[in-house]
Amino acid sequence: MKIVVVDGQGGSLGKIIVGQVKKVMPDLDIFAIGTNSVATAAMRKAGANFCATGENPILLACEDADIIIGPMGIISANSLLGEITPAMANAIGKSRAEKILIPVSKCRIFVPGIREATYGEYVDWAIDEVKRLCGSF
Repeated sequence: MKIVVVDGQGGSLGKIIVGQVKKVMPDLDIFAIGTNSVATAAMRKAGANFCATGENPILLACEDADIIIGPMGIISANSLLGEITPAMANAIGKSRAEKILIPVSKCRIFVPGIREATYGEYVDWAIDEVKRLCGSF
């Protein structure tokens, strides 16, 4: 099972995701790919097994990922203040992986029906989905 966590900016959401996945499923290998070194370092501190930074690692990691987790903006070119390149968004979008996207208002994407929640609540729901998906592989 290949779980890829993608985050940018300061990596705070990615850090929470990695920490929670490792807490409930410590045997899973997590590939943390940051759009910058600060985000990568934050996810490394949280316990990611494999870490890399930049566009090419995202392109490669998405090719055979089973699950991709990150803020909703990772599927939108030029989001995260321009850190998500069109190639990154395309690779994530076309990946056969299940995608678990956390709605973050900074991404300027609104999905009707999504209720406001804390990062913690969104991550808890994301972890529930990871557990469900891990049982189906």
